[in-house]
Amino acid sequence: MPAPTDAHHSKIHAWLSTHLGEVIRLERQARWRPVWFADVERDGEVLEVCVRGDRTDMPLIFPLDHEMRLQALLHDHGIPTPAVHGWIDDPMAYVMDRVPGRSDFGDDEAARTAVVDEYLQVLARMHALDIGPFVAGGILRAPSPDGSATFGMARYEAVYRRLKAHPDPFMEFCLGYLHRNPPTSRGRESVIVWDSGQFHHAGGHLVAVLDVEIGHIGDPMMDLAAWRMRDTVIGFGRFPDLYARYEELTGAPVDLDAIRRHHFAFTLSNQLPFGAALRQPAPESDLMTNLQWCCETNLFATEALAELLDVELPTVDLPEPRESRGAVALAHLVSNLRNVSTDDDYLQYQLRTMFRLARHAARADEIGDALSAADLDDLHELLGHRPASWLDGEAELERFVLADATTGRHDEQLLAVFHRRNLRAQMLLGPAGSAMARHLPIQTFRD
Repeated sequence: MPAPTDAHHSKIHAWLSTHLGEVIRLERQARWRPVWFADVERDGEVLEVCVRGDRTDMPLIFPLDHEMRLQALLHDHGIPTPAVHGWIDDPMAYVMDRVPGRSDFGDDEAARTAVVDEYLQVLARMHALDIGPFVAGGILRAPSPDGSATFGMARYEAVYRRLKAHPDPFMEFCLGYLHRNPPTSRGRESVIVWDSGQFHHAGGHLVAVLDVEIGHIGDPMMDLAAWRMRDTVIGFGRFPDLYARYEELTGAPVDLDAIRRHHFAFTLSNQLPFGAALRQPAPESDLMTNLQWCCETNLFATEALAELLDVELPTVDLPEPRESRGAVALAHLVSNLRNVSTDDDYLQYQLRTMFRLARHAARADEIGDALSAADLDDLHELLGHRPASWLDGEAELERFVLADATTGRHDEQLLAVFHRRNLRAQMLLGPAGSAMARHLPIQTFRD
């Protein structure tokens, strides 16, 4: 099966040929987002480029051309981002240099130490840039500096409200808390990438800062906070040490209270835009990747809020799997998808998504009813009655949350309920102990 966006191949090929040179290679990346890698010969040299397209399963929080302009401006002002070569109208995409290197460190502690310090230096330089040229270039900001800490999350919430078609009591609970306890910037305004910690390195040195999709003019503490989530899979070092180094580089103290609140806010950055896609996934949507991201960051959210409220979180028991009438067929499907392979990279990626989806369906068949019953038991204790079904419980729980949104009188009780629900939701992603169902806690602020 060809990549579903192969219809765009000839258009991208034509643009590259017209604007850059002879196209030697053009391939769709085997990934959930439309991205193409190309090699173009120009003046006897081969130019390696990346064509970055729009998302297909959620609206962008900031427009794609905004991302392109921010990346180009950062590059022009000495921040190591890939050079931008231009914009393609159809399919909507922009063309940039493809940079070498890798994002992780493995066991190379010397590279980790050196590269992370270089990244801190880049953040410090970026946060010190004059925002004037960026404002003139159309980079978005809050109406006033005092709003810089909440401008980005307001855009996330606007997308959530526009797409919402089903109850989402957990997001309503988190947004209610955030509205009552917003981070404050104390007037700080800088150019930020926000989804920080994304870069390539090679030869023991930083090569380029990548993915400025949600970058804008905001509170620089947002970059220090959002970094914490990516640390769970890459490992950047102890954040107290990183923050101390940032203070040394900038000559200004970090605002830990703002960082704690920004961290909690950023844990919502998957469920807010992807919630609708989890209920009604688009044809090209990588449902299991989106679901795993949301389940993991929802647990980050309850853990972050527990630290803000200074409470301990409950645990849940893993139920014994049942044997259903569909168990044999589901197990056979999982086995077949695990063993089938192809030389086509994009098709192999699609088979991998189907394998993960089949394992999720099998796990839901094994323990889904038990987990739903446990969720309803929690609601019985909270509401004083047991909703008729898990879906009815979603609606009733959301009504309870909204009634409490302005006061937060039930914050601690609701936090415990939602943490147990989040733990159970992650259990459904795959077999116990599998990478999909494994949770990697974030460094705690309590250290």
